[in-house]
Amino acid sequence: MWIFLAFLAVPLIEIGLFIKVGGTIGLGPTLAIVVITAVLGTTLVRREGARALEDLRRSLNELSDPSRPLAHGAMILVAGVLLLTPGFFTDALGLLLLIPGVRNWVMTRLASRVTVARFEMGGGPFPPGGADRRRPHDPDVIDAEEIDEITPRTPPRDGPSGWTRH
Repeated sequence: MWIFLAFLAVPLIEIGLFIKVGGTIGLGPTLAIVVITAVLGTTLVRREGARALEDLRRSLNELSDPSRPLAHGAMILVAGVLLLTPGFFTDALGLLLLIPGVRNWVMTRLASRVTVARFEMGGGPFPPGGADRRRPHDPDVIDAEEIDEITPRTPPRDGPSGWTRH
C-alpha cells in the first residue's frame, strides 16, 4: 500500500512543484535547475560511491561486518536514481541521501525494524589440521595434499613400439 501511495503522490508533488517554480522563475531557469541538479548529483554520487566502496573493501579486508558500507552503498544508489529522475522533490530526496549523517539516520531507523537471524563470513583459513571442521564428512571427497617433486625426465623413444633397438 505504501508503494502505491508513493507512486501516486510523488508525480503529483513533482507536477505541482514544476508548475509553481516554472510560474515563478520561468521555463528556461526551471529546466536549467533540473539539468544542473542532475549533473551535480552525478558528480556527488560518484564521489560518495567511491567512499562507500572503499569502506566496503576495508571492512571485507578486516573481516568485519560489511552491512553498514553495503547499506550506505545501496542508499547512494537510490540517491543517484532520485537525482537522475527529473523533478525538485526527487532531487531534494536524492541530495539528502548523499549526506552521510542522513544515511546514518535512515539506516538506524531501518535497522530498528530488521532482525538478523544469522550472519556468517567465510573464506578465511581452515582450522589447524587441514579440512574445514564445520562441514560434514562426505565419503565421496578425498582430502589430499599436493606435493611438488622434480622427477627425472625419460628420453624419447624411437621405433613403432617406443623402444629403440641397438
